[in-house]
Amino acid sequence: MKSTTCLVIVAVYAPVAIAQSSAGRKIGLVAYLQAGYAGTKRDLVRAAEKMPDADYGFKPSQMSDARTYGAVIAHAADGMFGACATARGVATPATVEKRLTNKADIVKALADSIAFCDVAFSALTAESAEEYLPQGPVEIPRAALLMGVLAHNAEMYGISTVYLRARNIVPPASEPR
Repeated sequence: MKSTTCLVIVAVYAPVAIAQSSAGRKIGLVAYLQAGYAGTKRDLVRAAEKMPDADYGFKPSQMSDARTYGAVIAHAADGMFGACATARGVATPATVEKRLTNKADIVKALADSIAFCDVAFSALTAESAEEYLPQGPVEIPRAALLMGVLAHNAEMYGISTVYLRARNIVPPASEPR
């Protein structure tokens, strides 16, 4: 169910991002992934910036395993570092969720993870999208790995909106245009 929900989210995200500037054109897989990534990273950054520093330790539930807002954003950064390291064929440069707690450090880590992923997404070609990469016990196409980044980013943004709304903050994608 979770993976189906994520794919539906991504299937909605990328076309919306592309449609604004590409009416009437055919969009290939690479452009589709790049546009979807641009949308998810934009919303994650805006969500990270909107929450006040004092609320980065906020949890919408008293459940002990609920993440703080800061941990949600840091987890998104970790996801990008990990997946994009695999896509780029390099070691994961950082893990931040368990060690960062303040807004400034987490927002910087998010920006660093995006800069790291930007390289993987901008280097993507039709040929490299089909190359197989290790993913756990199997190998999957690079495009599928990067689709996972979009799905995870969309999921973390969606979770962040619950935290923002619980603090009476309008999420970035819900702001009037």
